[in-house]
Amino acid sequence: MPFSPEHLSELNLLARFSPSSLQAGIKVHSHEAPPEMVTAAKRLYEKGIITQPDGGYLTDLGVETLEHTQRLLGILTSE
Repeated sequence: MPFSPEHLSELNLLARFSPSSLQAGIKVHSHEAPPEMVTAAKRLYEKGIITQPDGGYLTDLGVETLEHTQRLLGILTSE
């Protein structure tokens, strides 16, 4: 199954979280962010990956998901 545009938006939003400081959250401002980022944040919230529908912090599941996302990005960007 290929990644859908929605999956890619969710992965791109997850990649904005800092793996070195899990106490740093993000905020997706609906008046500034692209619509796909706003809806990605809502979907991640509904999946229990982030704490707020507009960003917030990573949940325990979110931390694990970020680790996998970072690994995948590392593999795909290595030469």
